[in-house]
Amino acid sequence: MTFPRYPEAASLTSEAARDPEDRARLLPWRARDEDDQPHGLFDRLRRLGPGIVTGAADVDPALVLTATVAGAVYGLSLLWVVPLCIPFLITIFTVSARIGNQTQQGLVDLLRQHYGRGLAMLCAGMVIVINMAMIIADLIAVSDAFSIVLQQRRIFFVAVVAFGVWYILIFRDYYKITHALVWLSLPLFAYVVAGLLSVSSASEVVKHTFFLKIRDAPFRHPGFLTTLVALFGSLLTPYVLVWQTSSRREQAVLGEREPYGPGHHAGSLVTALISFFVLLTAAEVLHPGGQANANMTFRQAANALAPLGDMGPILFALGIVGAGLVALPVLIASMCYSVAEAMGWRSGLSEQPWEAKRFYVLISVAVFIATAANFFRINPVGALYWSQVLAGVLSVPILLFILLLSNDRRIMRTTNSGLQNFWLGAAVGGLITAGLILLFRKILLG
Repeated sequence: MTFPRYPEAASLTSEAARDPEDRARLLPWRARDEDDQPHGLFDRLRRLGPGIVTGAADVDPALVLTATVAGAVYGLSLLWVVPLCIPFLITIFTVSARIGNQTQQGLVDLLRQHYGRGLAMLCAGMVIVINMAMIIADLIAVSDAFSIVLQQRRIFFVAVVAFGVWYILIFRDYYKITHALVWLSLPLFAYVVAGLLSVSSASEVVKHTFFLKIRDAPFRHPGFLTTLVALFGSLLTPYVLVWQTSSRREQAVLGEREPYGPGHHAGSLVTALISFFVLLTAAEVLHPGGQANANMTFRQAANALAPLGDMGPILFALGIVGAGLVALPVLIASMCYSVAEAMGWRSGLSEQPWEAKRFYVLISVAVFIATAANFFRINPVGALYWSQVLAGVLSVPILLFILLLSNDRRIMRTTNSGLQNFWLGAAVGGLITAGLILLFRKILLG
């Protein structure tokens, strides 16, 4: 039996397929010759692809809806978070990709081999909790988006979307398909147009973008710090960090060069641009101080694009579909990478299903659980918002693991620069500080 992803598999024995040199013939990656190096503008733009895909995966329905809630409730007062996160994103994407490239191992696999199975299981457990919450909520969001576009009940699309994601991961060349699916996220750039059309005071936007106003009323709101943690969690997404190391590890083993670099800068800027304008548009259109909160409906969130007229909700829905179809496979795969690496199982989307049976069974189980959960009545906006609060809290230990591994000279050929350590440390410190203040306020206010 041959799979359409790699028809050449029939000519190789399972033992030969395990050898990296033979697998390079089997899989669609190969080392570049000198003649393959990019010469024109198109080739250079094409090679930014992996980083842009990572950035597009970070702009998932969770980020869009969390930013919508943040803007709708607190207005312009959180715009400063986005430019602040740009150096964090660039550093985290680059460092995690370098770990996978230089060690040719995944994040959890490195923790298991060098720091013990207990720490690896802890990291994998956190990824499972975050990812399953996001997988269920993203599947709800994509199904709701299809219902807006096709004017049918959401429940009709749940199984179709889940099966499509499962089929891509199991039977198709996921990497090529993702590079095509990322274009489906383009409608999210409608937020840039809607944001520019809806700005009431450019000077206020500039002030809130570059200056932190602690004395503003939103800072005294009891839910402000929770939303701040959720926004950080949606930008510094833990599952993308696991995906970076594990997917780049596969590419490095098979001879792919330059797995990190300018592409990650481009991906970070894509993430920042869209999230900034989602915040801005929601702040200007959905009117802070009203009834908007994490329990707003999906269709209420779509009204943020009202400045674009009747096409606004349709563009919102199409953007959520595209972003969700890119993010869902990454969420599922990164969670399964974590479990497989913690247990020492063979894993990888470049492996044939019969070569990594337990890894692919995990994928199937995750899709089944998420699909079953979608038949309960869950508000996708609230589910995604609270999943990002959880992601913001659990990002701290995962970032600490990355900081630890990337500076371990027993593991890495090159360790972090001082600037990279500064930004990683600042991300950890900021989240810990926000979490402690939030906990302190909860204890005092009950």
